[in-house]
Amino acid sequence: MPSSPLPRFACGPCITDGGLETTLIFHYGMELPDFAAFPLVETDSGRQALRRYYEPYLDLAQELDITILLDTPTWRASHDWGVRAGFDGERLADVNRGAVRLLAELISQRPDARALVSGAIGPRGDGCVVGEQMTAAQAEDYHAPQVQALTDGGAAMASVLTLSYPAEAVGVARAATAAGLPVVVSFTVETDGALPSGLSLADAVRQVDDETDAAPIYYMVNCAHPVHLQPALVGTEPWLERVQGVRANASRRSHAELDEATDLDRGDLDDLADGFRLLAASLPDLRVVGGCCGTDHEHVAAVAATVRPTDR
Repeated sequence: MPSSPLPRFACGPCITDGGLETTLIFHYGMELPDFAAFPLVETDSGRQALRRYYEPYLDLAQELDITILLDTPTWRASHDWGVRAGFDGERLADVNRGAVRLLAELISQRPDARALVSGAIGPRGDGCVVGEQMTAAQAEDYHAPQVQALTDGGAAMASVLTLSYPAEAVGVARAATAAGLPVVVSFTVETDGALPSGLSLADAVRQVDDETDAAPIYYMVNCAHPVHLQPALVGTEPWLERVQGVRANASRRSHAELDEATDLDRGDLDDLADGFRLLAASLPDLRVVGGCCGTDHEHVAAVAATVRPTDR
C-alpha cells in the first residue's frame, strides 16, 4: 500500500445511475451491437434517448438531496470497440468529448442539482471473460487516448468499470494520472467473490495501489449482485476501506447466465436492498451506491433509501 495517506472521496454519500445498456435494449427496444451506447451521442435521436435515460436519475438525486455521479455512455468507446463500430481515432475522441458535454448540458439545466460527470471507461476485452491480458504498460498506451478525450471534454473524473485483472487497472490509473484526471477503478467478481481472473479482490486492490504513483481515488465493484461480492469481504483489513462504491446487478445470475439470457432479469428490489445492507456492514467506507446490468432508477432509489452512507 502507498506510504502516503490514501485519498478519500470528497463528496460524501453519492448515488450513481444504473444499467444504461440494459435499459436502452430492454426498456427502449434499441439495438446496441457489442453493448455499445457511445454511437448514440452522434445522432439527435440517440441523444434524445440518452437524455430520457439520465433524467430520472437527476430527478431522484434532487428528491433525495444527494449528490449523483453520472457516467458517460462511453464504456465501449475505446479503440478496439470503436474500430468494430466503424469509428476512427478522431471520430472516437469527438464522441468521448461530446458525451461529457451532453451530460454537462443536462446538469446545467438543473441549477440546484448536485451532480458530477464521470467519464466511463470499459475494459479492452469482454470484461466478464478474461481473455488475453495486457501488461500495465500496454494498458496505459491503449487507454490513454480515451482518458485524454474525456479530460479534454471536461469530465470531473473517470470511472473504469468491469475490470477482470489488475494490470489493466494499473495502466488506466497511470494514464489518468498523466492526464491529470482523478480516476476510480472498479473490478467485477464472479459468484464466489473472486475476479474472473481468479485473483482475490483484496490482492487486486493491493496490487493496483502498490504499482501506481497516484492511487485511484477509491475502488468499486460493479456488474455483480451483492451476494456475489460478500464472500470477498472478510475481516477488517485496511484494503476494505479502499472499496468505497458498489454498482450492483439486479440479478443473482452469474455472468455466464446473464450472457445467455434473452430476457431482462430485474431481480427483486427488497433482495437487492438487503444485499446492500450486508455490504454496508462489511465495507467501513461505503459511500457510493448505484446499479449496473438490469437496474433502473427504481433500483437505485431502493438502494439509496436503504444504505445512504454518512460522512465520517
